[in-house]
Amino acid sequence: MTPEVYFEKLNQLKADQKPLWGKMTPQHMVEHLYKAVQSSINEISLDVYTEERKIPVLKKLFLGDRALPKEFMNPAIGPELMHLEFEDLNNAITELKNVMQRYKQFFMDNPSVKTAHPVFGYLNKEEWDIFHKKHFTHHLSQFGIPD
Repeated sequence: MTPEVYFEKLNQLKADQKPLWGKMTPQHMVEHLYKAVQSSINEISLDVYTEERKIPVLKKLFLGDRALPKEFMNPAIGPELMHLEFEDLNNAITELKNVMQRYKQFFMDNPSVKTAHPVFGYLNKEEWDIFHKKHFTHHLSQFGIPD
């Protein structure tokens, strides 16, 4: 899926829509995606929580065909819902579009850089592309929006 298709799908969300699993609201989910993209371009820095010896196995799993697991607890976030940064769902979607543009530019300017993912270690652009595709698909399906 292209970023445009993801945004068409994100625009199907309703602010009061209930998730099929988990406790995020649509706005929490969009802001979570926003933060993930920010971290991939070093706008926010995250620690790598996974033991270095486990990263190759986890990376191999995530680069394969396997979907991201439901109810996964991200160690960078913890069990609580994060504080909302944007005024509403529409503003959050707009800011996600903006950070996706910065993502594109960041990797055009820094094609060989690797940045930290809290679970999968340091990822290059191709690995981040795979992660973001799976991550967007995972959270869209959380709200019943098919791939």
